[in-house]
Amino acid sequence: MKHDRPAFRLCEPDPVRTSVIFSSPHSGSYYPTDFQQNTVLDLARLRSSEDAFVDDFMHLGAQLGAYCIAATYPRAYLDLNRARDELDPGIVEGLRQRGSGSRVAAGLGVIPRVVSGGRAILRGKISLAEAETRLDDIWTPWHRQIDLLMEANKKRFGEALLVDLHSMPSEAIEAFGLKRPEIVIGDRYGSSASEHIVEEIEAAFAATGLSVSRNTPFAGAYITKTYGQPANHRHAIQIEINRALYMDEARIERRADFAEFQSLMDGVLARIAAIGRSDQPDTMAAE
Repeated sequence: MKHDRPAFRLCEPDPVRTSVIFSSPHSGSYYPTDFQQNTVLDLARLRSSEDAFVDDFMHLGAQLGAYCIAATYPRAYLDLNRARDELDPGIVEGLRQRGSGSRVAAGLGVIPRVVSGGRAILRGKISLAEAETRLDDIWTPWHRQIDLLMEANKKRFGEALLVDLHSMPSEAIEAFGLKRPEIVIGDRYGSSASEHIVEEIEAAFAATGLSVSRNTPFAGAYITKTYGQPANHRHAIQIEINRALYMDEARIERRADFAEFQSLMDGVLARIAAIGRSDQPDTMAAE
């Protein structure tokens, strides 16, 4: 089955004025009809793994001069924040071996077996051919585009900064016994971005009064690890936003004061875009 929608939506500013790229790999909400027919879950439970509405926070991206990219398909269908080979024989028929890693074992591979709470997604398994079609039509185009944007900005500005936006359920934070951080910045313990960049992003959130944690409990996964190469002037940072700040988590609906929080995020993203801002980007050469 070929997919009838593109893997992502891309905002291309004219001109590009910052080395920052904003991305939202888990906010996709297009559930193919055949997938809905084969799931044992209702739509509300399927959507529990979505970073619902996070893509809304990038709505001013073009005005900021930044590339913005948002997934079309949901995380329950294919997880863009996993390696292509993180496949699970528990959901994919015909695999010779399980992909490595604890996430795959837990059912949270590139094609997930479960959503939040460990709830099984499908009645049975999908064929290896279907898994490969999902990967070819969705995973590969997304990661090819991210790599192209990173390289384009590196050529323009001398460096590129991928800011990967996510959301975290309140229960996930409580499970770690934490004092409910409202923002978690993940740089894979200092390996995916230069310290001064992380500090500036942390300061942008802290200036709004939000409580900020770094790498606990989320340090970043495949995307941050793959595209964060500070020595190669490519930086990647994951930002987790507490869902309770802007949505009704049970109903998966925007809170009545959503616009107020969106305005706050507008200011934060403007400060982040300014980190890589240049009025004459073509004059900047890579070091």
